[in-house]
Formats: sequence, C-alpha cells, structure tokens
Amino acid sequence: MKLTAYAALGFLSVLGPALAAPQGLNLEAVNGAEWAPKSDKGKEIDPALVKAQVLLDRARFSPGVIDGHNGENLQNALKIFQKTNELKPDGALDEEVWRKLTETSAEPVLSEYTITDNDVKGPFVKIPDKMEEQAELDRLGYSSPEELLAEKFHMDLDLLKALNPDKSFDKAGTIIIVANVDAKPDPGKPKEKVAKIEIVKSERILRVLSKDGAVMAVYPASIGSEEKPAPKGSHTVRAVAPNPNYTYNPDYAFKGVKAKEKFEIKPGPNNPVGSTWIDLSIESFGIHGTPEPEKVGKAYSHGCVRLTNWDVQELAAMVEKGTPVEFID
Repeated sequence: MKLTAYAALGFLSVLGPALAAPQGLNLEAVNGAEWAPKSDKGKEIDPALVKAQVLLDRARFSPGVIDGHNGENLQNALKIFQKTNELKPDGALDEEVWRKLTETSAEPVLSEYTITDNDVKGPFVKIPDKMEEQAELDRLGYSSPEELLAEKFHMDLDLLKALNPDKSFDKAGTIIIVANVDAKPDPGKPKEKVAKIEIVKSERILRVLSKDGAVMAVYPASIGSEEKPAPKGSHTVRAVAPNPNYTYNPDYAFKGVKAKEKFEIKPGPNNPVGSTWIDLSIESFGIHGTPEPEKVGKAYSHGCVRLTNWDVQELAAMVEKGTPVEFID
C-alpha cells in the first residue's frame, strides 16, 4: 500500500550547545562503568550514562538518541522504568535504579563493528534547507556514512566520533566502537500484541500498552505546539507506510516556504517525516520519524507525533490497523 504522508511539520528548537567528550572514553570504560553519585552531573559525556541509555534502549524504555548526557529524555525513560519496577519515579539515576537496570541485560553495552560495503556505498546526499529544493531530489538519503552509522546504532554523532577518534567512517573494513542496541529476544516468550498507544502530551512521551495495561515500550516524542496543538481524545491506526513520500500543503504556511501549490518530497531517512509513517484516523495526522533525531522530545512539532526513525520503525512493527491511540493532556 502506497501512502503519502501529509503532515504539518517543524521544530521550535530548545537545544543547547554541543558538549565536550572526556579523555579516556572507550569501550572498556563504558562496559565497565559503575554508578557513582556524579553519574547524573557534569557537562562531559559520562560512561555510566552511556551504559544506562543503552540498557534502557534495549529494554524498550527509549532514551532517544544515546549521547551520554542527563537530558530530559533520559529522565523520562528512567521515571517509567522506576514506576514499572515499583521504585520512586523521580527520574534520578541512583544506586537502586542502577542495580535494577543492570539486571535487565548482561550483554556488553558497547561492541566492535566492522563497517560494511553497504554502509559506505551511498549514494549520500547533501540535504538542502529549503523544502522546495528538497522536492527536486530523487531520494532524501543519508548525508554521510557517519550519519547512517549513528542512526543505525541509535547514537548521537558526537558520541560516535568521541568513541572512534581518528577513525575513517567511509572505508569498508574499518572496525569501530558502537552502542550494542540489539536486544536479544527471549525465545520462550510469546510475542505480545499491542493493545493501546497512549500519547502523553505533558511528558512528551508515547507509551505502548499490553492487554493487561503493562508498559511494553516507551518513546520520547515531539507532540504538537501552542500554535498547532496535537488532537485530543481517542483514535485508531489506519495504516503503516515505510519509506513514505511527503506532500507539502500550502495551507500549512510554514515559515520560509513560499510555494503556493502542493509539492511532493521523495522518501528517505531525511524526508521531513523520516523513514516511517503511521497513519491515524485523523485527517493529515500521524506518528512518524524525523531527519533530526537529536531534537525529539526537546522541541515541539507542528501537530503530528515525531519519534526517532528507529523508534517509529520498532513501533510500526508492533501495531496493526485498528490499534487504539489515545491523546492524554
């Protein structure tokens, strides 16, 4: 089924400046990291926070982009993890939370990865800022091998580079250090059906619930704005479209877009709605990915629900036509 995404998009950025990486950040330091009172403080990349983020990602309490910093997405993921484990839901990474978190998986949180021919073959694309110019491209692909690799392993580009100083990301055969985000499924556990999606506007999260109301997954999300608020009430999933086109409607009146007629932008991870579109029973509204994963949960969208590309792809595999979706104020 071909489905074109019609979405009102855009971010109002609230991000701060890039932060520095410490000396000695490496595979051994992160895999062997232990909790300490300083693990939620400081401006440098913290090995303990990298470890916590990877463990949360594997357990489907997504921290969004893995960056080694104590941001709002990490705190929200910790709150729900704490609540699920009957701990005080304050979003703080304390010794008890650390113990529970490290019990979820014994696999190393960082691993070596050999760059493949597919990772570097491209074609890579310089993405224009203006949407009208994006519409002239045949595909909104990755802009570089490092962008592809960062997204493949759910990582912030600064963290990928900090873990791999002086490494070339455009040569097949190069061995690099990456986040080990592949969760190992329990072969004895049956695949559980998603019963409901809840989008909590005040917390900027999307929750996936099972039939008994248990949290199956949680993802940081950008949800509407005061200018173009997200909808209210109960709705359903209508369809799932991987690699969607995006159609701009001049009624959206985006700042900087001068087009007076509709135009279409081709698919790709840097498409305005990212790699996947989950269509909802509200005209021109859906849950979708983004070309700017670092802004998810830290900025507002123009109405739709934005997740990282990897989170929306995981969610898309869990839902089906008719899955209930409720917006909670």
